[in-house]
Amino acid sequence: MSQDDTAPHGAASSDARSPTTPAPTGRKPTPSRGGSLAFALLLSLVAMGGAGYIGWRQWQQERTASQDSQTIASLRQRLDSMQQTITSLDDDRTALRQRLGDADQVNRGLREEQFGQAERVRNLEDAVAKLSEKSLSGHDAMLLDEAESLLRWGKERFELFHDAQGAATAYTAADQALASVNDGAFSGLRQSVNAEHEALIKSAPASREAAMTHLTALRGEVMTLPLKPLDSQTQVDAGAWARLRGALSSVITIRRDNGAPLAVADARFARELASLDLAQAQLALMAYDRDAYQAALQRASATLSAQFDAQAPAVQQAARETSALAAQMPSMANVQLGAALTELRNLRSVHALKPGEAAAPAHASSGAHP
Repeated sequence: MSQDDTAPHGAASSDARSPTTPAPTGRKPTPSRGGSLAFALLLSLVAMGGAGYIGWRQWQQERTASQDSQTIASLRQRLDSMQQTITSLDDDRTALRQRLGDADQVNRGLREEQFGQAERVRNLEDAVAKLSEKSLSGHDAMLLDEAESLLRWGKERFELFHDAQGAATAYTAADQALASVNDGAFSGLRQSVNAEHEALIKSAPASREAAMTHLTALRGEVMTLPLKPLDSQTQVDAGAWARLRGALSSVITIRRDNGAPLAVADARFARELASLDLAQAQLALMAYDRDAYQAALQRASATLSAQFDAQAPAVQQAARETSALAAQMPSMANVQLGAALTELRNLRSVHALKPGEAAAPAHASSGAHP
């Protein structure tokens, strides 16, 4: 733009400003070329700054875009890697699910097999229980019957004859029968049997055995003891009385009966009578009958003094032994039997597998018991 072009434009502007205002006088018009140049320079600087800013922004955007592209590429790679990892995890999960399914099938099979094993074990237990029933009803029942019979026999022998030794032998046999029983429920019964057996052994006194030995020896000695001698005839008859006595001697025999011994032919009867009295004493000793024991020994002592030679040392020794035996009676402790027998019957009633089988022997035993 030139100065000529600007002058008319300024004149026109002043003319248009105010038609009535007169033009100033005495002042020249201000030149405007320098301001336009500065303005143009400013505009160019602004334009250059804007262009530079725009270029810098574009460069920043391109750099940012490049970084974003790299970031996107990296993220894409990571995404691909994650997808591959997820795919691998899916495969692993599928394989794991398959393995779990197989394990579940195996567990189901094992569970069914375990149920089958439990059923077989149950059947085996039932078979063993049935076998135990047969064993108890057969072998054990026979042994229990034998033990019960022995205990009852020992108890009755002790009560009737006071034979502690025989009763103890029966209890020993009963304990051996109980030891062979397979059922453990009867093992505690042996303690009761052994307790009563020990009581029987302690109740058999040694003096009773000694008395039985002395009586047996006396019975053997009696058969050899000498009897009293026959009455001797001190006067010799003469004349008619002698002839008359000789004639009647073959028909009638007259002798004194003032405690004299029997004839020689009846010596055996006297010895048998004394032996019988000693045998009665033995029986009374076995039955622990004190009165009968002392009465039998007193009769034996009286027979020895009346029918045997009192001057013979053997007869005197036998008389002393008989008097000593009659003066004492072997004592015996009081023994209560029957607890083991009652316990056995109760156990058989409780632990018997077949009630009818257990009730029959118990009924038979109670019926046989006096």
